[in-house]
Amino acid sequence: MSRICTADGNMLIVAADQRNGMKAVMHAPDGPGSISKQELAGAKGDLVTYLGNHAPAILLDPEIALPDLVDDGTLGRNTGLVVGMDASGAETIDGLRYTKYVDGVTARTVRDMGGDAAKMLFYLRTDRQDTNSRVGDEIRQLVQACADEGLLLIIEILTYQLEGESDDAYATVFPQLIIDAAAFSVECGAKVLKLPYPGSAEACAAVTQAAAGAPWAVLSAGVDHETFVGQVETAVKNGAGGAMAGRSLWKDSLAMTTEERRTLLTERALPRLHELASTIDAAAKA
Repeated sequence: MSRICTADGNMLIVAADQRNGMKAVMHAPDGPGSISKQELAGAKGDLVTYLGNHAPAILLDPEIALPDLVDDGTLGRNTGLVVGMDASGAETIDGLRYTKYVDGVTARTVRDMGGDAAKMLFYLRTDRQDTNSRVGDEIRQLVQACADEGLLLIIEILTYQLEGESDDAYATVFPQLIIDAAAFSVECGAKVLKLPYPGSAEACAAVTQAAAGAPWAVLSAGVDHETFVGQVETAVKNGAGGAMAGRSLWKDSLAMTTEERRTLLTERALPRLHELASTIDAAAKA
């Protein structure tokens, strides 16, 4: 845990494991589909150099970023590495979404890549799935596999709108889905959680209670930086353990050239990271 926390002991991880989501904000003249694997790898390398290396830890993917950014020394030795195990996209079966693993990536390969921790995303609707479901089984199996390797595992849970479910109906059940997801994950053996902001201080306190002592980090879900800072402050004051911030930090700083990225990441994204760190540490003491 110390490798993914601030000096004050609060979680702070830069999320940079996105693939298609990262291409979408690079504003390539011919569209995201024109961005090559090499160009995306270059953007990730700059993101590590000018932002991630200033954070306690960074989350990277094993398809584009790894193992190269470790092997070539781009990732600083003082920055913890979290390896994302989930592939882009999902499969849908009987109206329910299921995550996919990156081919060939296991708890052992996370270790071999130099990972201090693993992260795996699971889609979940606790009003349709219980802990004896496929999702529950997959969480238990991965928890055990990582424990066998002595590897810290962060379980990320995302809820989603069911087919035919109205926006209002989903908004109404969303906070309870996050609260129940925390309890579900911990019951399946999760020790560290990454969760969406559940919408209010009261809901954050309920998530903390449901997590039963397991620390949870708030994910940024693509909101703007100012909004995310407010969400994180509220969450941490009500028991959250920190944040995993991705697009809220860097979505407007990933230009197509290294020169532009260096300027934007240094002058725009890095101050945001420092503000987020200060907010988390201050809120934890409040």
